[in-house]
Amino acid sequence: MGKKVVVKIHHLIKNKNMSLRELSRKTDIRHAALSELANQKRQNIHMGHIERIAESLNINDIREIIDLEETDD
Repeated sequence: MGKKVVVKIHHLIKNKNMSLRELSRKTDIRHAALSELANQKRQNIHMGHIERIAESLNINDIREIIDLEETDD
């Protein structure tokens, strides 16, 4: 059993009723980069991206953006 960091972008944009493309425009983060983060395809998370997402969505608690999940490996 291990743990992995999960970026909850799909959850965030659903709650804010916006598209990934809209979030890309608001944060000035490439759509492809956000998509990779949202689909857990990135090994590394750029903290600047997390900060821009938090700022653009008016989030004060980082746990709304990222979470820690158990894995089977």
